[in-house]
Amino acid sequence: MAKKRPQTKAPQVTGEIPVVGAREPCPCGSGRRYKACHGRAAAHAVTELIQRPFEGLTGEGDWVALRELVPAATVELTLKGGLPDGVPAVTLATVLPMAWPALRRDDGSVLLGLQNDTPSGDLSRDLADTLQRALTADPGTPVTAQKAAADGPRLQDLLDPGAAFEPVVHTGFEFWVPDSENATPEVSASLERANEAAIPTVKLTSADSAYWCETPEKNHLRWVMPHPEERLLDALARLHAAGTSSLGVGTRLVGSFRAHGLTVPVWDLPTAMGAEECEKPAAEFAERLTAALAVDSPLTPEERRARGGLTNRQVTLS
Repeated sequence: MAKKRPQTKAPQVTGEIPVVGAREPCPCGSGRRYKACHGRAAAHAVTELIQRPFEGLTGEGDWVALRELVPAATVELTLKGGLPDGVPAVTLATVLPMAWPALRRDDGSVLLGLQNDTPSGDLSRDLADTLQRALTADPGTPVTAQKAAADGPRLQDLLDPGAAFEPVVHTGFEFWVPDSENATPEVSASLERANEAAIPTVKLTSADSAYWCETPEKNHLRWVMPHPEERLLDALARLHAAGTSSLGVGTRLVGSFRAHGLTVPVWDLPTAMGAEECEKPAAEFAERLTAALAVDSPLTPEERRARGGLTNRQVTLS
């Protein structure tokens, strides 16, 4: 039998190790291929799934909602240190025409798309890389997808942590083009398709990160909550067992899903219940939830059954 090659540890090297091809010798001098030496850590950093990519950002719940729930919305972003010369504004958008990751407009402003597939497991790093490339792109050009460097900055490194995050929900995607009448045929066709598929959505003012939406059969309220999952499920179970988990007559808490590390309870609503009719019940529910979150006694048998029903209907989106 052939002898196994002895496994050697990579030399302790100070300073930056250049990135080379996966099968090339590692620049550290170990004699091993890059993919089996210093490239292993870099590859792991790129592929490792970051469960809460928006953690630490202002409005984390709204970041999740705009990524997973809201068809058409925009948010003005504030960069650390201000905007570069020639860039009058940076705007986050749920979707961009032709599914572009980002767009540098003719006037130099930047649109950053949120609902795009990303090449690594760190959505924040991928978006930050796209944003940086958009800031230096030629005006009037889209930014294509590209794998971000494993040690590149994240959104948390680029955005001002003290700035507000205030989504503006739109009924359609006309914000794509300042002058839709002069848009290219491709953009016009993409705009028409997007508007036809958009579900009417409204952000509530009485609750953080809560979004009402209208569907043909029934309406829904989907509420992104920042509380630790286990604690939140216990609180929802207490309310459900007590018969106080609904938002009024004809409404029902039907379950929840996970998205980017946060839990999103979902209510079914009657078709006659619009967003305005949700405001007061949502505010009242928030008070009941706060009280239930403060309870730390063990769940009763009825509450455990209610919790089991909620977790059985829970799905993970990301």
